[in-house]
Amino acid sequence: MSTVVFYEKPGCGNNTKQKMWLAASGHTVLAKNLLTEKWNPERLRSFFGDLPVAQWFNPSAPRIKSGEIDPSTIDATTALNMMLAEPLFIRRPLMDVDGVLRTGFDAKAVDAWIGLNDSQPKEEACPICHRSDPCPTPEAPSPRSSGETTSHSTKHDEAVQVAGYPASGESEARGAQPGKRKQPCSTLESSHA
Repeated sequence: MSTVVFYEKPGCGNNTKQKMWLAASGHTVLAKNLLTEKWNPERLRSFFGDLPVAQWFNPSAPRIKSGEIDPSTIDATTALNMMLAEPLFIRRPLMDVDGVLRTGFDAKAVDAWIGLNDSQPKEEACPICHRSDPCPTPEAPSPRSSGETTSHSTKHDEAVQVAGYPASGESEARGAQPGKRKQPCSTLESSHA
């Protein structure tokens, strides 16, 4: 099985499910914070391969969802500069397996690339608002120290622990900070950003 360096937005429900699926498929997942990683244009560009520039962008980024920015009108150099300035624009996850780099998580493509089993995590309701889609977060939580990584090789029904963040099922909600009151999803602004 493979070792997957997995660049994510910490607290993203979809990224958490993807890591769990990779681990349940026998892969070792080394999670890194996409938002605090030190990117340069060449390194970031290498994850996008021959994808059209519009597909480099995270369609759930607040400024894209609002229509303020139209990725289909942006050239490669401008796109990379925007992503370096505002990492929420980067389509995630970014994955590196033995120097082969990819962006996004298309299950069929990942299966053909490194293999996935049929243990895809089931949709679970949010413990705060009970919606089945991931909770939005007002901001990504900060890791306790930058550059931390965690190796995962758990079964799909076990919690995946990411360095610096509470494990699934612990008292703090995704994106919540210690000592702050949890907010229901409907009161948070941008979904999946």
